[in-house]
Amino acid sequence: MKMQTINLKDFYYWYTTDEFIEVSDEVAEEMFKGKRNEKIHNQRMRRNKSIYSLDCGDSIEASAITYIDDLPENICGKMEQYCRLCSALNSLPEIQGRRIDAHYLLGMSRKELAVAEGVSESSSNESIDRGLRAMKKYLKMFENCPVKCPQNEAGL
Repeated sequence: MKMQTINLKDFYYWYTTDEFIEVSDEVAEEMFKGKRNEKIHNQRMRRNKSIYSLDCGDSIEASAITYIDDLPENICGKMEQYCRLCSALNSLPEIQGRRIDAHYLLGMSRKELAVAEGVSESSSNESIDRGLRAMKKYLKMFENCPVKCPQNEAGL
């Protein structure tokens, strides 16, 4: 079987220095083919001026229109909820806040989070649960509160 030497820096953006490896001809051909297809795709996008975000799903226009159609009162209510939720999250200790943010906002599983932080899964779970209880307690203060969120009163 014939082997080719390729530079990983040419194929993967995270390689900042030259990293040469030997791969079979079939693997090298597939890597070069992928590189050519990527170049063709970028040329087509540039030519047709079609730039799409990978993190948006189909029919993003429809979801934008439904958001615009919302009544101003509903939008203000959502902004107040968002403001209170941010305040509750910021009231937590740093570790709990970071873990809740990673789990619920970034979508990491509790197991992934524990591995990433180098702690036991039970410790991570307990921290998240305590943080959620503290946030719930913090948010209960606002249930029948007549005071509006400061950002909404400022027109933000």
